[in-house]
Amino acid sequence: MTLEPKHPPIVPSYGVATLADLSASILASLEQGSPEAGDPESGSPWPRNVLGFAPAQRACLLIIDGLGWELLRDHPAVAPFLSELARNSKPITAGFPASTATSLGSLGTGRPPGQHGLLGYQVMIPGEDRLLTALRWDPRVDPVWWQPLPTVFELAVAAGIAAVHVARGAFRGNGLTAAAMRGADFWPADTMGALAAQAAAALSEHGRAFVVVYHGDLDATGHTFGVGSDAWYYQLAHVDKLAEQLARSLPSGTCLYVTADHGMVDVGAEDRIDVDAIPELRSGLHLLGGEPRARHLYAEPGASGDVLAAWREVLGDRAWVLSRDEAIKEGWFGPVDARMADRIGDVVAAPVGSLAIVATKAEPRESALVGMHGSLTPSDQLVPALTFTAT
Repeated sequence: MTLEPKHPPIVPSYGVATLADLSASILASLEQGSPEAGDPESGSPWPRNVLGFAPAQRACLLIIDGLGWELLRDHPAVAPFLSELARNSKPITAGFPASTATSLGSLGTGRPPGQHGLLGYQVMIPGEDRLLTALRWDPRVDPVWWQPLPTVFELAVAAGIAAVHVARGAFRGNGLTAAAMRGADFWPADTMGALAAQAAAALSEHGRAFVVVYHGDLDATGHTFGVGSDAWYYQLAHVDKLAEQLARSLPSGTCLYVTADHGMVDVGAEDRIDVDAIPELRSGLHLLGGEPRARHLYAEPGASGDVLAAWREVLGDRAWVLSRDEAIKEGWFGPVDARMADRIGDVVAAPVGSLAIVATKAEPRESALVGMHGSLTPSDQLVPALTFTAT
């Protein structure tokens, strides 16, 4: 008999305190909840300020890729500025999967994954025999078709609020940027100093503005060296200084918000299950999607029940394994638009603890990572929602 995991998954609190609610609340606070604002042609309602942020004329959202709440909480001496902000705050949940593309989609649209459709690192393109890898976008896939909802930046501009996206120049115009961040003016910044300076300049240039700043080096360091490494600690110290310098450079009255797209855990050799080495896990499986801590399993026709049974039997209490319908019913993706449902795997698997479901032959690069994320554990899901008001 298959054992159930000892601890229930952390199902994201959509509509209450997730990354989608964070960006929606920021935009609502800039317009003070005006029902007249927004894009009337899109039919999209003006976002609600469910997090209760104070009204402001300017806001800056700093996204630190990979800085989970638990990681920040456990290293106060390394990140004193951020840790001080965290003293009077509570974490929010990222969304599922707790992965960069999905979280940027939630932040960019103010809507949950089941509605914006950026449902993971690798997702099957319905009707086609291939996966879309969100961080290496296939140019044959139109980003606006893939993610058709208006972004919070498009809504901001329609309401007379300037929208600016500050990030590495390499992100300009790529598929994920177009899907999640379109509508914002792109200001390139390839160093930490440039990130702070460009954000401050963008905010100073406009009387009403929403500026989002993205920094990805902490995540990259964790993937390569692990979140228990000296390299990660040193990088966290640099990130803390970035946040402090950005806060000190903002125009008076600007609200700074600091968050992350997901947390991260280190995965040891003993915590890796290799799909390519276990025939039972490959049987009936057409495409292996997602990533090691959040798997979309696309079955051969008629084999979804067998795949579900086999994965539950092999993984036992080491993962939450649900059918597509079960995952939707349990609210893993939030309310799911019918147009997006087929992108979800026939079976969805979210590892418990620090387990990773790797594929060493099919995904050698992803399987070799030390730090990973994506699942429904506190380490993956809980992210900061820090606030600071410039004086």
